[in-house]
Parts: sequence; structure tokens; C-alpha cells
Amino acid sequence: MRKDFLVFGQPLLEQEELEEVLDTVKSAWLGTGPKVHLFEKQFADYKGVEHTAATNSCTAALHLACLGHELGDGDEVITTPTTFCATVNAIIHSGARPVLADIDPTTLNIDVKEIEKKITSKTKALLVVHFAGRPCDMEAIVDLARSRKLKVIEDCAHAIETEYRGQKVGTIGDMGCFSFYATKNITTGEGGMIVCRDKSALLRIKTLALHGLSCDAWSRFSDSGYRHYFVEEAGFKYNMMDLQAAIGIHQLRKIDEYWQRRQKIWNRYMEAFADLPIGLPPLIEKDTRHAYHLFTIRINPDNAGMSRDDFLEAMTERNIGVGVHYMSIPEHPYYQRAFSWKAEDFPEACAFGRETVSLPISPKLNEQDTEDVIDAVRSIILQGAKI
Repeated sequence: MRKDFLVFGQPLLEQEELEEVLDTVKSAWLGTGPKVHLFEKQFADYKGVEHTAATNSCTAALHLACLGHELGDGDEVITTPTTFCATVNAIIHSGARPVLADIDPTTLNIDVKEIEKKITSKTKALLVVHFAGRPCDMEAIVDLARSRKLKVIEDCAHAIETEYRGQKVGTIGDMGCFSFYATKNITTGEGGMIVCRDKSALLRIKTLALHGLSCDAWSRFSDSGYRHYFVEEAGFKYNMMDLQAAIGIHQLRKIDEYWQRRQKIWNRYMEAFADLPIGLPPLIEKDTRHAYHLFTIRINPDNAGMSRDDFLEAMTERNIGVGVHYMSIPEHPYYQRAFSWKAEDFPEACAFGRETVSLPISPKLNEQDTEDVIDAVRSIILQGAKI
């Protein structure tokens, strides 16, 4: 057993990031400034788009995306029950009502057939999540949305590198939202990004992200001279700081290297667990690129001889950090009270949420860390009902 605890999702920060942060501190420009603008430009180049807006979180990005589409009271937005609460909360905070459509039991992404069942005259948008880094069926989703005149927002928190039939996710729908939280494939500690097709919508999003001001702090206080601002709307404090972007500009340069490291770990897990009575992720679909953000296994008591929660405890006892992504949204008390949702109404999301475990797959893991995870999983599962 490991002597030290293996933290789940630990980021890999190297010397370049440390030096850039120090440079930012010495420059005295800590808030939104030149490094945020550079990071936005680099991300736009990576995605092959023109319009990006950096935010202080993906949650903020999702909220702004809903507002950018002018979603509000009386509108419905269809999304998945297999996601972090931020996806649903962004819809709620925009004033719209979230509507859940169950997942495909194989891909674990939102099921297009289920989406179609939930569309009403009040439906204005689809907010789809590329779960674990696997792309949704975007061709079917976009076709359905266009036929019903619906907007498509992509929650790409797990999917920075993901591609679908030659297209980078986040650029396929009307807007894409990305996360740079500490556990994500690249990080700024906290942070997010919006990719947007419509320049006018993006300009409004940038205004809303900084109190509704007509120009950002960098424009007001830079050496080009002071510029007066006007409050155009009642906005929010959602802007990214240069301190965050200082990390991000170097993380982004190493994104493919880190992706290859996670791919290697993913393949090693698939090989090592092939003979165990647990559920493994499905194979990568043709003409797609998986971001390898989460490696999820399923612990079914009838097959594994133990409950998922017993497995979680056993992994922790062996000093291996694990995650649960996710208990389905209708399992949570708030949503049950607010929307009368019941977990059994979404059987696929419910079953997955009660069996899922995420194993470490950070680029910071070395070969010994990976083998420690494998040894722990195999020993626990092979003991089965003895746990």
C-alpha cells in the first residue's frame, strides 16, 4: 500500500507557470489585463475561432452563455441529469427552467431521442455536456436544434481537447463553455472561457462579465490613457485575472503533451481491468477525439460483490483518492424540492450515478502512481464480498 495519499485530479504545474506568476506579481497588474487578453487569443487560435471571453469559472461562462442567448422567465432549457450542479444552476440563475433528458447508457451523454421527447413550445435552448471528455452526438443534436429553432450551448468543462468528426467541441453549437478548474486537463486554478459564433453576443457577454461596464479595467488604466466607462447593464464580477491567465498561457502550450500522458494512463487502465467484473468506459468512437478527462468505472454490487460506497472507502484506506462523477441531479434534495424531480424518472442517469467511480488520470501521475491505482483496484475487486 502507498505510504502517501494520492490526491485525485492533482494539477501538474511546472517552472514556466511559476515564473510567469512571479512576473505578473512584479508587474503589479494582477486583475484583467494583458495576460488575460493573450490567453484569450491563444485559446481562440487553439480552437480555430475568432471570439472568446475569459471568465473566472466555467460556471460563470455557462451563466453568461444563457444570458447571451437572452434566456429568461418562461423559457425552458433541456440538459442532462449526469452533470455537475453548475450546469443546471446556470440555467436557473438566468431565470429559465431546466428540463432534464436522460442519458444514453453506453456513451453516458444526453440521449437525443430523450431530448426530442422533452421539447415543448417553451423550449428555447439545449445545454449539452460532453461527459468525461467524450463528445455528444453533435450532428443529431444540431440538426434537431435547427429544425426546432433552438440554440445549442456546449458545456465543455471535461472536453478542452475533444473533437467530433473533425470539429473541435465548443465550436459546433452556438456557444461553448470551458473550465480551467484545478482538476481539469489544463488549469488556471479557477477559470473559464466562452467560445461564441456571434461577435455582438460576445461583446455583450464581456460587458456582463465585468459589472456591465462599457470598457474593461485594462482599457481604463493602461498606458494608452484613462477612458471613462458607462454601466450598460446590471452585470456581474465574472472576469478572469492576469494571475490566473499567467498559469493558463503555459498550460495551453503543453495541452497535447498532457493529453498524451492521460491517454497512456487510460490505455493502461483498460488493459489492467479488462478481466475484472466492473464496468469500463466504452471504446472511443470513430472520427472523434476523447479528452480523457475522467476514467470512470462502474461498481455493480451483483457483479463486483460490494457496493460502490464500500469500494470508495476501500480505495481511500489504500491511500488512493477517487471521485464520483456524478450522482444524478434528481438525487439532490434542492432539485427534488424545486422541480419535483425523482431519480427513478431518469433510470439510466440514476443507475450510473449510484455505481460510478472516477480513478486518478492526471498528467502528474507517474508510472508508479498508475500501478498503485491498478494494484488497489484489482486487490479490492478480487476480494469481492470479503470487503
